[in-house]
Parts: sequence; C-alpha cells; structure tokens
Amino acid sequence: MTEETYIPGKDEALERSISNLRGAIESLGFNIVEARWLNPAPYIWSVHIRDRDCPQVFSNGKGASREAAMASALGEMLERLSTRYLWADFYLTPMLERFGFIHQRDEQWFPAEEAPMPAELLDQGTRARYDLAETDEGELVTAELCDMNGGDSGRGVCALPYVRSRDGETVLVPVNVIANLFVSNGMSAGNNRYEAVVQGLSEIFERGIKNRILRDGIALPEVPEAVLDRYPTIKQGLEALNAAGFPVRALDASLGGRYPVMCVLLQNPADGGVYASFGAHPRFQVALERALTELLQGRALDELEGFPAPTSDMDLVSDPHNLELHFIDSSGYVSWALLSDTPDVEFADWDDQDDNATARARLIALLEEEGFDVYIAEYTDLGGYACRILVPGFSEIYLPDELRWNNNNQALEHRATLFDLANAEPNDWEALLDDLEGHAVNEQLRVLEWAGIAGDKGTPWARLRVGELKLWLMLALERFDEAKEQLDMVLASGHLEPEERLALRALADTLDLALNDFDLADFRRALVGYYGTELVDQAQALTEGRLRFPGLGPLDPACPTVAHGKLLEAYAKVLSAQR
Repeated sequence: MTEETYIPGKDEALERSISNLRGAIESLGFNIVEARWLNPAPYIWSVHIRDRDCPQVFSNGKGASREAAMASALGEMLERLSTRYLWADFYLTPMLERFGFIHQRDEQWFPAEEAPMPAELLDQGTRARYDLAETDEGELVTAELCDMNGGDSGRGVCALPYVRSRDGETVLVPVNVIANLFVSNGMSAGNNRYEAVVQGLSEIFERGIKNRILRDGIALPEVPEAVLDRYPTIKQGLEALNAAGFPVRALDASLGGRYPVMCVLLQNPADGGVYASFGAHPRFQVALERALTELLQGRALDELEGFPAPTSDMDLVSDPHNLELHFIDSSGYVSWALLSDTPDVEFADWDDQDDNATARARLIALLEEEGFDVYIAEYTDLGGYACRILVPGFSEIYLPDELRWNNNNQALEHRATLFDLANAEPNDWEALLDDLEGHAVNEQLRVLEWAGIAGDKGTPWARLRVGELKLWLMLALERFDEAKEQLDMVLASGHLEPEERLALRALADTLDLALNDFDLADFRRALVGYYGTELVDQAQALTEGRLRFPGLGPLDPACPTVAHGKLLEAYAKVLSAQR
C-alpha cells in the first residue's frame, strides 16, 4: 500500500494532492518539467517547475520536504492557470474572437465611454476607494479602466464577478483594477474550498501585517527556545543556517496574538545585508515553517548576498516603492527596529488547531471586524479548487493612484501603431512619443514588454527599449535636435550590444555633422574608416529621412511573434476547458 503523508493545514495526503494537481494540469495539455530543485538546509526544499513548450507557464514551490515543495509548486501553477495570472501582462485580444471571452466565461463588458463608471461596476465602498473622487485627481472615467489584455478589442471595460463575504452579494470588479493594484496577492489553490481560501487569506495577512511592521518600525519578540523545541524540524533548519554563518532568528509577528503571522530574520555578515521573510497560517507551526522555507525559496546559501543593510531612515523603509520591493522579492530596506532585542509587543504563544472551514470563517471575521470587506472569486473548471481574494484597503500591493499615473494599459491605443510602425501616420508617431514622455515610461523598459508582447530572443524587436524607440520616433518626425539629445542618453545607457553601440555612434557622428551644416560627403571616408560602409549608409539614410525604424518590420496582430504565438496557444488550452 502506498504510504500517505499528511501535514498540518492540509486536508489531503501530499501524495494524493500531487497526483490530483499534476493530473489536472497535464490534462489541459501542459507538460511539466522540474527545472530546479534546492535543498540548502535540513527540511528546507524548493522547486521551480515550468511547461516544456511555453516558458511563461511556470511556478515555484516550497516546503519542509520534497513532496511538500512539489505540492506547493503544482498548487501555485493551478491557481495561476485558474486565475489567468500567468497571462496578466500580455496581449490577449486575439482570443476574444476565438473563444468569445478573454479572461473568464462569466466576464462582463461595459462600453468605454468618456464618462464616470457605470453603476454596475464595483460597489459603494470600492467605488469610493478607486474612483479617486475624494482627491484632486478627479473621477476615473470608464475608458481608463480598459485592461491591457483585451482593452484594444473595442469591447470596452471587462469586469469579473466577486462575492462579497459579508452578505453574499456579487460585485463586478474591473480586470484593470485587479491587475494594477492587487497583482498576485490573495490567489490560492487547495484540496477543497476551505483549504484554498484559508491559504489565500493567510497570504493576505502575511503581506498586510508585514507592511505594517516594516512601515511602523515595530520591534518583534523572539520565539522562546522552549517553543522552538516543539518543532524539531524547524529548529534544525534554523540551526543549519546559523552554522553556515548566517545569524538567524525566529520572530513572532502576530502583534500580540491577533494575526497569524511569523517572521524569520537572517543577517549576512559578509555584506551587512539583512533579509526578513514572513509566513502566515492559523497554525503557528505552519506559519513559522512558511516563513523559514520562503527565506530560501529559489535561493542557495551562496545566493543570500545583495540584500541592503538595516537602516534608521524610516522614510526610506516606509516608502511605497520599498514596500513593493518586499512584495516582489523581499529585497527592500528594513529598519534597525527589526533587529532590536527589546520588543514593542510581548510574545504570544498563539495557535489555532481548528479545521479549515472554521479557520476560514475566523479570518474573514477578523478582517470585517477591522472594517474591511472580503471579495472572493472561486474557480473549479480546471479540475481543482482555486480562488482569488480581494480585501480593498488591506491587500492591495500598489496604491489606488496607480490607476491614473502608472496604469499598465498605457500601450493600448498605440498597439496598432507598433504593429506597423514604419507605415503609420506622423500623427500616430506623435501620439506615441507624447505618451511615452507624458507617462515618463522607463527608458530601459523593453518596448514589447510595455505592449504586452512576448519577444523572440535576439531580434531587433525583442532588444528594442523605450529610449531607442523615442529616438526612432524623433528621427521619423524630423525632430533632429531632440533626436541628438536622445541619442546621447541612449549611448550613455549600459544595455547596448557592441554592434548596436557601433551603429548608434555612427548615427551620432553623422547627425552631429548634419546639424552643424557640414557636407557629409566631405567626411564620408573618415566615417567609413570608423564604422564601415554599411553603418555609414544606414546613418545617412536615417538622418535624411530615407530610412525609418531600422529592423522593426511589421508585426501580425493575430500572432506578433513566434514566442507570443506559443503563449497564446498555451492560453487556449486553459480557455478551452471553460467552453
């Protein structure tokens, strides 16, 4: 008889969970590859898995055993397939014609008119939070809520139904709001509804309380040795890190037993860095174990360098960008308070041994007691239980003003221009350039990434960055003085390949001579001596307007690149399960 392994917080044996999850994922047509295993210390395992055919389909898992890590990775993959998060940053418009929907079968669309949001979108509480009406930004108009995945389809604003736990009412939430503010926070999969929701709520508490502790500089109490003795596998992992030269301590982040959160703090004497890892779950053991395994998920012991040293600058620690870094990879600053031996709150020997159904109700009640509404979308179409949970005012990763100033849909109205750049109208080039500058888009950002398109490695389109696109637009518009300044900035950047730098230097010299009214014919031999005939001819053609957007040929809107085609085919596997 096959041995079955049960771990706290899970309602099914690990072996059966792995079999069920793998079966559900592979039945969709995905081929799972175990790309990297790590076991840097006793009872600390992590794994990176991905689809053999589409590298954008991947996930990571962690746990106290190899089986626990694999179950974690497969669960994360199912949750991200079910919620579509793996495709959240990509252009998906072609799928609308093919399937009749882009995100979920029960999605609803609203015309993107230049007017306040339709009454059917959001509810009173979320509308007050996200329409920015109480700020000097003014109300958001519907058009600003088109999502970057299919907002250029002409259908308008796409919204998904969420159930408000307080009263069971269904609320329609724009995909744009979810993607820009909540990103992956609150997503989970489990052996059943209660297990999945408890996991999702636990992660929300983990990140929310982590931010509060970091932002407020709260000194946490250390877990007493006698308490650690109850969990010998966790203690062995901590001792192994200490023996490897990394002072580490387990901290109670429950703020007096109120929240199910733990922290593991690691110092690196080699570079002075400090790394705070948090974990959450109603069971003390599970929360502490997650904090410890999260510490080394995807990292070997020789990869614990590069974290910043602790600081006493609380403005730096509490800055929203720093807190965002903690969500992404925990690489942000922490205050010296976290290393204090004098805690601001007493240690609480908390634990909740109730079943997941009871734990789910208790966690939701705690959030509602503090004035937050909980919204849940559940998905079972892919052969497992997955959910996405939103807690406005508590679980956002980004501030509401991101909807106005850093919305991920900025490229929507320019995709058609990018698809046929050289043949677009000058007013289209002007509008694209104006938006790149007006939104202060990062000049190092790859253009295809901005547009939500997967690039084919090594091609001019895949290498193109925003700074270079602005240069080509200025040249096409014959704004040569601006182009010369932009070219100098591009050359000062550090990302250029040697052949790209040489071509741009040829352009810089040619443009400089032309702007100063020199006859290029007088300097052709010198230029050819530096750069060769081909690059000089190209530079002169760009300067004289005979060549525009070198190497950037037209892209097919139905399938812009080979890599994007693979991404769309992978997405079709998921959508097909809902037809």
